[in-house]
Amino acid sequence: MSRHDTASSCCGAPGAEATPKTTPPPADADALRLRIQEMCCPTEEGLLRKALADRPGVQALEFDLVNQVLTVHHRDADPQALQARIRELGMTPTPLDATAASSDTPAPARRERWWPLVLAALIALGAEASHWFAPGPEWPAAVLALVAIAMVGLPTWRKGLVALRHRTLNINALMSVAVTGALLIGHWAEAAMVLVLFTLAERLEARSMERARHAIRDLLALAPQQARVQKACGDWHEVPASQVAVGSLVRVRPGERVALDGEVARGQPVLDESPITGESLPRDKAMGDNVFAGTINRDGEFDYRTTRVADDTTLARIIHAVERAQASRAPTQRLVDRFAAVYTPAVFALAIATALAWPLLFGGAWLEGVYRGLVLLVIACPCALVISTPVTIVSGLSAAARAGILIKGGSFLERGHRLAWVALDKTGTLTRGEPRQRHWRPLAEATDAERRRLQASAASLAARSNHPVSRALWRAAEDAGIAAGEVEAFTELPGRGVQGEIDGATWWLGNRRLAAEFGLDTPDLAPHLDAAEGDGQGLVLLGDAQRVLALFTVTDPLKATAREAVAALHALGVKTLMLSGDNAASVAAIAREAGIDEARGELLPEDKLAAIEARARQGVVGMVGDGINDAPALARADIGFAMGAAGSDAAIETADVALMDDDPRKLPAFVALSRRTYRVLQQNIALAIGIKLVFLLLALTGHATLWMAVFADMGSSLLVVANGMRLLRAAPAPRSAEVSPGVATASAGS
Repeated sequence: MSRHDTASSCCGAPGAEATPKTTPPPADADALRLRIQEMCCPTEEGLLRKALADRPGVQALEFDLVNQVLTVHHRDADPQALQARIRELGMTPTPLDATAASSDTPAPARRERWWPLVLAALIALGAEASHWFAPGPEWPAAVLALVAIAMVGLPTWRKGLVALRHRTLNINALMSVAVTGALLIGHWAEAAMVLVLFTLAERLEARSMERARHAIRDLLALAPQQARVQKACGDWHEVPASQVAVGSLVRVRPGERVALDGEVARGQPVLDESPITGESLPRDKAMGDNVFAGTINRDGEFDYRTTRVADDTTLARIIHAVERAQASRAPTQRLVDRFAAVYTPAVFALAIATALAWPLLFGGAWLEGVYRGLVLLVIACPCALVISTPVTIVSGLSAAARAGILIKGGSFLERGHRLAWVALDKTGTLTRGEPRQRHWRPLAEATDAERRRLQASAASLAARSNHPVSRALWRAAEDAGIAAGEVEAFTELPGRGVQGEIDGATWWLGNRRLAAEFGLDTPDLAPHLDAAEGDGQGLVLLGDAQRVLALFTVTDPLKATAREAVAALHALGVKTLMLSGDNAASVAAIAREAGIDEARGELLPEDKLAAIEARARQGVVGMVGDGINDAPALARADIGFAMGAAGSDAAIETADVALMDDDPRKLPAFVALSRRTYRVLQQNIALAIGIKLVFLLLALTGHATLWMAVFADMGSSLLVVANGMRLLRAAPAPRSAEVSPGVATASAGS
C-alpha cells in the first residue's frame, strides 16, 4: 500500500464526532497505547471516538494526533477486541510500550510510489483527450477513466464507504459520492481526473503536514545515540545512551554533542546551548555546572556525571511538553470545528436541494442539476478550514521551542496577542538573582565578640532559607570565617523573613514589615532605615523579641537585557508592572532604572494576587516569576511565565510559558510570535472561507466544474498549510549581552 493510502489528508467535518470523554481516567485503569498511522486529523478522531467510546470497559480516550498515538484507558476491556474494532475502520493499530514516549517510537517510514499516480494521470489525460478530440463512441474514454480510477481511487472509495457507514461526512465520503455520481451521469473522464487531482493534492498536503507535525520532534535527533562511558575498570567504551545509568561518568570531546543531562566533573568546556535555551552564544562551564543533552561542546574535552536517564533529559521533556501542547486545541480551532460541524451538513443539504430544484423549479436538465449538486458536494468539505488552525498552532509552538520558549498549549500562544500587562517579579527576573551583602552594622555599640555573635545569628537563620537574599547574608558570613549554628523551631514567614530559636532565645531575620509586626519599628529606628532606603538599598533586619539588633544591606545588579526587554514590551503596546516584597524606595529605584511603568513594593503574596486580579479587569495579564514562588499570582494570571526553566522539572511542568534561560527579552519575543501566529490564523481562515464562498457561488451559477472544485478544495488546503508553516522561520532568540554596570537591589521580601 502506498503512502497516500495511510497518511492522507483526510480532514473533514467533525460534526459527526461523538462527545469526547473529558473526565480524567481512573487511577487504576489500564492504558492501551496504539500507533495508528491513518489517524492524521480530527476526522479519524471522530470515527475512533464513535467506534470505541461506548465499548464495554473503556474509561477514556486520549488522542495525540501529532504523533498518531491513541491511548485507551480501560478496565477489563479486551485489547484484541478494541484493535479489531479499529481495523474495521480501515486503520492499522500497532501496540506501543505503555511507558514509551511517542517521540522515541517514530512511525516506520513508508516509501511513496509515485509511478502509479503518474501513470494514472497520463491515462486520465488520455480519457479527457478521447472525450474532447475523438468524436464517436464513449466506451474508449470510459475504459481509460475506469483504469485510472482503479489505479489510484480505490483507497478513497474504501475510506469513503467506512465514513458513510459511520454517518461521517469527511472528504473521502464526499469525494466518493461525487465521483460515483459523475460516473452514473456519464462524466467518465472528469471523474477520473478528479480522483487523480485529489490523490496528487492529498500526497502533497500529507508531506507538508508531516513536516509541520515533526518539526519539534526533529530536535530529538540532536541528542547522540551513543555515549562514551567509563567502566569500572577505568576504560572508556561507547554504549547506547539509553543504557547509561544515572551517576555514570561520560566523556565529551570537542565538536561532539552531549548525550545526557549531567554535571561537569572535569574540565572547563564551552557549550552551545541553543537547542535548550535558544541562546546562540556559547556558555563557559565550570566544575559542578549543569550540562544538557543535545548541546554542542565547542572547546575543550570534559567529563560529566549523568543526572538523568535518556528519556528524562531536559531536551526530551521539552519535546514531550510541546507534543502535548500540539495535541491540545486552541480557542480558534474549537470555534472552527463548531463552524465546520454546521457548514458541511448545510452545504450537503444545499447540494441535494440544487440537484432537485434545478429541473423542478428552473426547468433545467436533470443531469445538469445533479452535476451542480456533485460540484457542491466537493466544495462542502471544510478540509482547508479545519486544518488551517492546527498547522498554524503547531508551527508556532515549534518555532517558540526552537527559540527557547516552551509554550504549554495553543491557547496560551493564541492568548498572548492580547497581552495588555506584564507583571514582573524582581529578583531573578529583572535582576541577576545573585544578591550580595553590601555592608552591615549593629544598631548599638558592640564589642568584637558581640559583633561576631550577631553575624553568626544572622548567618544561622539565613542558612536555613533558600531565598537569594538569605543566601547572600550566609555567604558573606562564611567569607568572614563565621560559621552558622543550629536553629530550633525554624519558621519561614513568606514576604517578610524567617524566625527561629538560637540557644533558647527567639531571633528573627527579615524586612521592615516583620519588624513592624513585632512592634519594633520604632521612631528612633526610622532614621537609620530611611537613610538606607533612600539610597535604594535592600534592607534586612536582625532582631530578637525586644529590639532590632543589626541592619544589613544587599544589592543585586540589574540584568543588562532587562532594560531592553521592557523597552521592547512598551514598543509592542504592553504595559509593565513590578511586584515585590522589597521596600518601596528600593522598588522605585529598580523601576526607574529598568523603565517599568508602575512598581509596587512591600507586598505579601496575597497582595501580589490582588494586584494581578486588579490588572486582569483591564485586559489580559501575564505574571513573570520563577514558577515556584508567588504561586497564587502566577496561577491567577492569564499567562504565567517561568524564568530560567532549563533543568527545572517544576517550571516546565507548572508554567504556562517557560523561558528556558534567564533572558527577559524572550517576553517580547513571545508576544511578537503570538501576534504573528494570530495574524496567520486570521489569514488562513479568511483564505479557506473566501475560496469556498467564491466557488460556492460559481457552482450555483453553473460556472464551476468538478475538477475546479477539487482544485479549490485541495488548493486552499495546501495554501493554508504553506502559510501556517511560515511560522517555522520565526526569528531566532536575541543574543546575550554583558552584565549592566547598573545596580539593582533586593531584600528578603522580594
